[in-house]
Amino acid sequence: MSVPDVEEAVAAAFREEWGQVVATLIRVTGDWDLAEECAQDAFAQALDRWRRDGVPRRPGAWLTTTARNRALDVLRREAVGAAKLREVAVLGRDEGPYDPEYDGDDSGVEDDRLRLLFTCCHPALPIEARVALTLRTLAGLTTPEIARAFLVPEATMAQRLVRAKKKIRNAGVPYRVPPAHLLPERTTGVLGVVYLLFNEGYAATSGADLVRTNLCAEAIRLARVLARLMPDEPEVLGLLALLLLHDARRDTRVDAAGELVTLEDQDRTAWDRAEIDEGAALLETTLRRRRPGPYQIQAAIAACHTTAPTAEETDWADIAALYGELERFVPSAVVRLNRAVAVGMTEHPDAGLELVAGLERSGELADYHLLPATRADLLRRDGRTAEAAEAYGRALELVENDAERRFLERRLRSLTSPGS
Repeated sequence: MSVPDVEEAVAAAFREEWGQVVATLIRVTGDWDLAEECAQDAFAQALDRWRRDGVPRRPGAWLTTTARNRALDVLRREAVGAAKLREVAVLGRDEGPYDPEYDGDDSGVEDDRLRLLFTCCHPALPIEARVALTLRTLAGLTTPEIARAFLVPEATMAQRLVRAKKKIRNAGVPYRVPPAHLLPERTTGVLGVVYLLFNEGYAATSGADLVRTNLCAEAIRLARVLARLMPDEPEVLGLLALLLLHDARRDTRVDAAGELVTLEDQDRTAWDRAEIDEGAALLETTLRRRRPGPYQIQAAIAACHTTAPTAEETDWADIAALYGELERFVPSAVVRLNRAVAVGMTEHPDAGLELVAGLERSGELADYHLLPATRADLLRRDGRTAEAAEAYGRALELVENDAERRFLERRLRSLTSPGS
């Protein structure tokens, strides 16, 4: 195979298999750092071996077996005590190819990735560390990507990840899905992970592509498993509804050339009606339980968009009210920024700009490109071209995703080109 073909095959395998490979290695070795190191080594070997031998029929099995064998070699070299020797015995007991149907514990949930999710979300860890660690190990997100998702410096996030792994190791946190009576104490962290995993897939923080389909699919898959595991938990159903209602629009968010298409310009006839119907039905079911939460409210906001026949018929007043309600549960600057957009669309751009100005004075979103981008859009709608152009320029200084950058550049050109 040609070098580009092999590189693309390895990249695709990374997107689809990283979480499963690492989760399996953590199960059989109990060593998080070793699991990541050996997984990385397996992908590096694939670049050379697949070019020579061709892409295997089951890339995930090849990668897991290769990584497992690498871990076995490392543990054999380091086996200086009984504990290490036992690890070697467990890891090396089956020298055959990896079997994805193998179930390593008696939790009743045959999914290493879900076990990893619940292990990362142990209540002994701070909530930020739970989410960050899972995004790193399960989704393969880099430390800079996770830092941007949390709006914190990269060094801060790196320290959080190191401390989280150390705490899991020192506390002897078991690698399993907990019994039913312990599920509620981990629900918040687990849902937060799945939510941010989908967000990174739906609007990547950096890179060439706006949408990372594999991350969206994995988040929805995990949300469905959680809904089966906790069918009476309203926020679990609310999260699944939210993801489905957003995912229904995924294919229309970029055009054939990979350029970003705003919500108001998307082809609504191309939205996935089956996902919209399923999401709306889940939302209706969970709202009837009268135990509102942030994911249910966000799903209601998404439903306002997906059920509007046209962009002009969107109920922005309802959306603004829902964001106000959401702020009671999630008092974050990002929620306030989204409410500013809805208020600007409901009343007048000036009303939204007043809220944006408050966020700018607070400095909470100083490095967040969507703050100046929101200001720019509201100014553009109000006909204040020069101010809008200045705000788009500031957003371009901060944006890291290529598709978003090109969109902002197009908007800026539309304001500054002759005759605009």
